[in-house]
Amino acid sequence: MIRLAISVEGRTEEEFVKHFLADYLRERGVKPTPILIGSARGGSTGGNVSAERLVLEMTHLRRNFDAVTSLVDFYGFRRKGDKTVDELEEDLRQKLGHLWHPQKVFPYVQRHEFEGLLFSDVDAFTKLIGVSHTSIQALRNIRLQFLTPEDINDNENTAPSKRIKKVIPQYEKKVDGPLLAMEIGLDKIRTECPRFNDWVTSLESLGR
Repeated sequence: MIRLAISVEGRTEEEFVKHFLADYLRERGVKPTPILIGSARGGSTGGNVSAERLVLEMTHLRRNFDAVTSLVDFYGFRRKGDKTVDELEEDLRQKLGHLWHPQKVFPYVQRHEFEGLLFSDVDAFTKLIGVSHTSIQALRNIRLQFLTPEDINDNENTAPSKRIKKVIPQYEKKVDGPLLAMEIGLDKIRTECPRFNDWVTSLESLGR
């Protein structure tokens, strides 16, 4: 069994790994352990990740695990400047230096935000109490504007989580996010979100 550390930025991502990815990966010989980054361990809600912090965390984790990756959002990433998500990942690989290994140590940054994955099937939101047909239709209309859920944009007002909260004010990221992901299912998310799918494929390959 390959011991995999996943450096995560917040409780939502931690729960997502524990209750969504873990069983799937264990069946393929990979045991994932989500580990909160720095300030999140002290109760921060996340969204305050920098390249320097993430590289430091991954370097530390490499000492105790067979493989290390990350699950952090592009939205809220500090000091990213005008880099694209791919350019940011390349910057992380360069900062990891000799530790970077495409099969053992590989940073992953979610484009643009965890909530983007939930747009893979907006009908799942009907499982939340008090969600109206009008709200579901509003989410559908958002989804239809983009080629994939991962294209829903990175902006203070238009990031995926901001869009969901505007339509469904009662949405609670830490609780509802992982539950909705489970309702949608991994296969559907992988089909709709090619970048996320590539990451999961890399995780699967660790156990081969």
